[in-house]
Amino acid sequence: MIQNLAIGRTIDAAGHRTNYHDVGNGKPLLMLHGSGPGVSAWSNWAAFWPRFTSDYRVIAPDIAGFGFTEMHEGTVYDIKLWVRHLLAIMDALEIERAPMLGNSFGGALALATALHAPERVERLILLGTPCGEFTMSEGLRAGWLYEPSVENMTELMRLFPYDPSIVTPELVQSRYETSARPGAQEAFRKLVPKPSEDGSPTPVRGLPVKALATLPHRALIVHGREDRVVPVDLAIQSHRALLNSDLHLFGKCGHWVQVERGDALATLMHDFLAGPA
Repeated sequence: MIQNLAIGRTIDAAGHRTNYHDVGNGKPLLMLHGSGPGVSAWSNWAAFWPRFTSDYRVIAPDIAGFGFTEMHEGTVYDIKLWVRHLLAIMDALEIERAPMLGNSFGGALALATALHAPERVERLILLGTPCGEFTMSEGLRAGWLYEPSVENMTELMRLFPYDPSIVTPELVQSRYETSARPGAQEAFRKLVPKPSEDGSPTPVRGLPVKALATLPHRALIVHGREDRVVPVDLAIQSHRALLNSDLHLFGKCGHWVQVERGDALATLMHDFLAGPA
């Protein structure tokens, strides 16, 4: 099964048997996956991390309740638990401080970690990351309503990139298999509100924009102009709030910057990571 490729190493972190990938050599670089049906660290990053493994030790975990990290029935999965889980992963791997690359939900988790434990985060790279309050997008609504099947996953995945032709059968199969695990879709539905049944706008709340203004960290904010999951306006809000930030928008690009503009993103990141703190 394709999903076997998504299973890496295992550690215990915050009481969860945690699936993670540990590749490359050098200074640690954390890559934090997004949310959505069938998400995992492998599906988000496996095609992207080879651009960094000659210079960095890439750590890409499945956050508690996602991918192949266990989920406990009755446990409340929220940003407090996810921050605690991420810090426990760093502790278990003896990583005192590291830059964090976060995609969507992973970017929000990186920001929340920087707010809670600023000394553990060296700098931030935020891809398609939500903040503040916004109206539920087409992509988030479709993700909440998704029921596991290959056909439904194909339809859902085609909402993520600007050019849907990049959605391969292999990617669909991998995401479908992960989404069909018991409790997987329920975990995602706890992350975002239920869409309104009458078609009226559904509010979604991310980290407060005012809180971001307290962060001193260097930040690189990257967003696809045609993102149908997290509106591009939120990237501009984050840039205005994070006083030590740079903003880069890619045209003809959706929610998967690391897939759609992988080489250009890697160049931006290498320059940013090597630059002044």
